[in-house]
Amino acid sequence: MSLFDNTPPEAPPPEALRGQRPLAERMRPERMEDFVGQEHILGPGKPLRRQIERDELTSIILWGPPGVGKTTLARLIARLTRCEFIPFSAVLSGIKEIKAVMADAERLRRIGRRTILFIDEIHRFNKAQQDAFLPYVERGDIILIGATTENPSFEVIAALLSRSRVYAMRGLTVPETVALLERALPVVGLQASGDLLEQIAIYSNGDGRQAYNTLEAAAASSTGGALTAEAVQDAMQRKVLLYDKGGEEHFNLISALHKSVRSSDADAALYWLGRMLEAGEDRLYIARRLIRMAIEDIGLADPRALEQTVAAQQAVHFLGIPEGDLALAQAAIYLCVAPKSDAAYRALGAVQEDVEKTIAEPVPMNLRNAPTRFMKQWGYGEGYQHAHRLENAIPDMECLPPSLAGRRYYFPTDRGLEKRIGERLEEIRRLKRGPVPSDSTSD
Repeated sequence: MSLFDNTPPEAPPPEALRGQRPLAERMRPERMEDFVGQEHILGPGKPLRRQIERDELTSIILWGPPGVGKTTLARLIARLTRCEFIPFSAVLSGIKEIKAVMADAERLRRIGRRTILFIDEIHRFNKAQQDAFLPYVERGDIILIGATTENPSFEVIAALLSRSRVYAMRGLTVPETVALLERALPVVGLQASGDLLEQIAIYSNGDGRQAYNTLEAAAASSTGGALTAEAVQDAMQRKVLLYDKGGEEHFNLISALHKSVRSSDADAALYWLGRMLEAGEDRLYIARRLIRMAIEDIGLADPRALEQTVAAQQAVHFLGIPEGDLALAQAAIYLCVAPKSDAAYRALGAVQEDVEKTIAEPVPMNLRNAPTRFMKQWGYGEGYQHAHRLENAIPDMECLPPSLAGRRYYFPTDRGLEKRIGERLEEIRRLKRGPVPSDSTSD
C-alpha cells in the first residue's frame, strides 16, 4: 500500500471530527497571511518568503523553541508549493521506515510530483539515520524540512547541514500570542478581556501551542459566554494578578518597589517585584525603573549599582521570560544592600535651579578653545592651566562663571565609596588653595 493517499493533506475533516481535535490543531492557518510571528524570515522580501513565493525551496532546517509554528510553517509550504506532505517523527521511525518513504518519493518524482518530508525532532535521529536521507536529498527526490529545538550545529550531521539552509525561529511575543488567542475566541465561543488574554500569553512564554491549550482548558470551565479569571487561574494552576498597567495600581506597585529598595528592605522589594512580574508588567519597564533607582538612590556610594542594573536590563532583553526575571530579582537585592546616597541627584537639582534663576554668563575665556590664530589674539584660552602639565594635576583656576565662583553643589555622604570621594574632594580643595606648582618642564 502506498504511503500517499489521494486526499489532499490539508483537506478539512468533517465538522464533527474538527470539533474533537485540539484547539491548536484546529487553529492552524491555511494561508501565509494568517501565519503569526517570524517576520525576520517570513516578512515581505525576507529570504524564506522569497523562496516560497518563487517556488524555489530547497531543504531547510527550522530551529526554534516549542510552539512557534515549525510544523505549521512546513504544512503551509507544502500547500503553497503543491507538494506532497509527509510528516515523519524521529521518535517513532527508523531506517526501515525511511527507506519505504524514500522509495515512494522517488516514484512520485519520476511522474513529476514533488515530496516534502517533514521530520519533527530531527535531532533525535542518530548519525546513521540522518545519513540515510543524504542520497535522496542530493538527487532531489525529496525536499527535506527538519524541525529541531536543539542547535543544529551540534545535533545535525555536517553533510546534511551543508545541503540545507538553517532558519532560526523565535519565541512568539506577547502581542503575537494575544493575536492568536483573539482569533481562537470565536472557535471556543467565548469573549475575553485583553488583560486575561495577555495573562495567558505571558504564561505561555512564547509557545503558541501552550497558549491554545490554556485557553481551551479555561474555556471548558467558563460559563456565561465569557472567559473568567478563575477559569484562567485553574487552567494555569496559579493565581491570576490583573491590574491596569496605565492606572493607579501600576504606579502603586512600582512606588512600593522603589521605596522598599530605598529603605534597604530586600524582602519587601522582592515581594513587590514578584507582584509586578506575576501581573504581567513589562520587564523592560521594571529594568528601567531599577536603573533609575541605582542613579537616584545609590549613586556614587556604590557606582557598581548602575553597572548591575544595566547588566540586568541587557539580560532581560537577551533571555526574556522567565530567566530574565532572575536578573531583575538579583539587581533589586543588590540595590537594597548597597549604601545609599542621593548626593549626585541633589547636586544636579541645585545646578538646574541656578541655571534657571541666574543669568547665563558667557564661558570664561580661559575655558574656551582657540583653534585659530585670530581666536588666540582675541584672548581665547588665555590663562588656561593644563592639568597634566602640573605635578599634582590640580590647577587653581576657576572654572565656574564669575558670579558663581566658589559655589558648591555636590556634598558627598560618608557612606560607601562616597566617603572616599568626599575625602578626595577636600584634598583637591586644599591643593587649590595653595600655590600652583611650577611647570615640571621649566627651570
